[in-house]
Amino acid sequence: MPYVVDVLIIFLLFAVYAWVHSVLASYRVKESFKKNFGNLIAFYRLGYNLFSIVSLYLIYELSPKPHVIIYDLPKPIDVLILIPQFISLIGILWSFKYICIKELMGINQIKRYVQRNYSSDLDEDLTLTIGGPYKYSRHPIYFFSIMFLLFRPTMDLFYLTFFLLIVAYFYIGAYYEEKKLVRSFGEIYTRYQESVSQIFPSIPLRAYNSEGFAES
Repeated sequence: MPYVVDVLIIFLLFAVYAWVHSVLASYRVKESFKKNFGNLIAFYRLGYNLFSIVSLYLIYELSPKPHVIIYDLPKPIDVLILIPQFISLIGILWSFKYICIKELMGINQIKRYVQRNYSSDLDEDLTLTIGGPYKYSRHPIYFFSIMFLLFRPTMDLFYLTFFLLIVAYFYIGAYYEEKKLVRSFGEIYTRYQESVSQIFPSIPLRAYNSEGFAES
């Protein structure tokens, strides 16, 4: 019974984190910030990322950690299972190759602000380039992150609970992120959604070139 309470507390803490994270990422909040602070919105992305990292760490620290072992793999399986984890890490790096890391982190926005040529509507300049893993998954970083977190030589109740919550949040985050992308790219992105799976890879129904257009 105490383990059930621990799991509920973890769930509630993560739910608060996810709600605050989602609200701050919303279009309405960003619009309100820009309306009140103008081009200082250029600092929003970096601040948001830092807040997300720090608050997730606090949630992790505040969460109860029920030490109930789900499984503990014997040797040499405990070492072999690290192979798919390593492959997943390579997949994450491969996925980052096709996006602008500085834009994602919020560095480019501040650079544009300092150079006095900040012209983005909100906190980032969106681009749609579909190549590499993005031909098979609309969110390959989420997919490879799930795989990286999944393969572990030892699994306890705390880690399993936290893992399932992160996976659920990936799907919720992908849903809201894609609403923004549809608003920005319209039919191009909706055609992409129809052809490529959301997180777990699949063979696309239509081939896409590097600019995100269907090839005939």
